[in-house]
Parts: sequence; C-alpha cells; structure tokens
Amino acid sequence: MTAAANSVATVENFLMIGIILALFASISNVMANNKERTFIMIKPDGVQRGLVGKIIERFEQKGFKLVAMKVMWASKELLEKHYADLSSRPFFPGLVSYMNSGPVVPMVWEGLNVVKTGRRMLGETNPADSLPGTIRGDFCIQVGRNIIHGSDAVESADKEIGLWFDEKELVAWKPATNDWVYE
Repeated sequence: MTAAANSVATVENFLMIGIILALFASISNVMANNKERTFIMIKPDGVQRGLVGKIIERFEQKGFKLVAMKVMWASKELLEKHYADLSSRPFFPGLVSYMNSGPVVPMVWEGLNVVKTGRRMLGETNPADSLPGTIRGDFCIQVGRNIIHGSDAVESADKEIGLWFDEKELVAWKPATNDWVYE
C-alpha cells in the first residue's frame, strides 16, 4: 500500500469514527431528554371525586413513566412553600386552606418533553378555557376546583419534586414498553 493510500485510509477511518461518535451523541442526547421529569399533583377535589386512576391512566397511555407517587394530607407549611410564588395574591390563604382540606396525590412523571406535554394534557388553569380531551376540559368546571397541578417549567419541576419527595422515593426503572414508545 502506498503512503497516499495509507493516508486516505486513515482519513476514511477517522471520518467513520467521527460519524459513529456523532450518532452515539445524538442517541445519548435523545435518551437524556427521555429523562426529563415533571411534578403532577392531584388536588383534594380530584381525589374526592375518584379521578386518580383516570388521570394516571392518561399519563401512562401517553407513554410517560411514573417514578414516584404517594397519597398524603399536605401540611399547611408544605403548601405555603409550594405556592410561595403566589403568596402575595389575594386568593393565597383560600388556596392553602383548600389544598389542606383533604388528601392529595403528588407524583413524578418522566419522559421526553414531559413538562410541556403534561401541561397540555392538563389544559388551561381555568377549566372554561380548556379544550375537550384535556384533563381539566373533561373533568372540571371552575378554577377553584381544577383538580390538578402540573409544573410549568423544568426548573419549577425540579424544585417541586425536591419539596415533595426525597431522592430515595424516586424509583429508577425501565418499562418493558420503553422501546415501543421511544426510537
């Protein structure tokens, strides 16, 4: 083999390695995006009305993975921390009182674009503005009884998850359906 042929073969090898590395980087990036998490909480009215299973079913049918869930009666202190950004609003005391009036079901869901998609699945904060097919569009009438909370950004999801769950409560697992949901 001549020096020129060796040089061409070496360049071709480097190009092939570069393509393979770029492919793995792309796959790795998609896999990392599949790990996005959101905080979803079914409020006391959703629990009392027996909608927990129907709401969970929608997230599971979409292809998202449940990594944490519990049923609890949230303390006033926890609720005040959770809704701290609304503390100056006139409805804040009533919101905390309402959220403390019965059990809630906080959950962590994981998947590709789960924060944005989860918010779309919930519908608008005001059920009257929510489209049919959304959770609030199908199950709610008034803002004060809109049955569910969902994080509005990845940063708020991380904060809310940390507030409601310990790291050891977040279960790492791979659903058997994973390869049928993600490329």
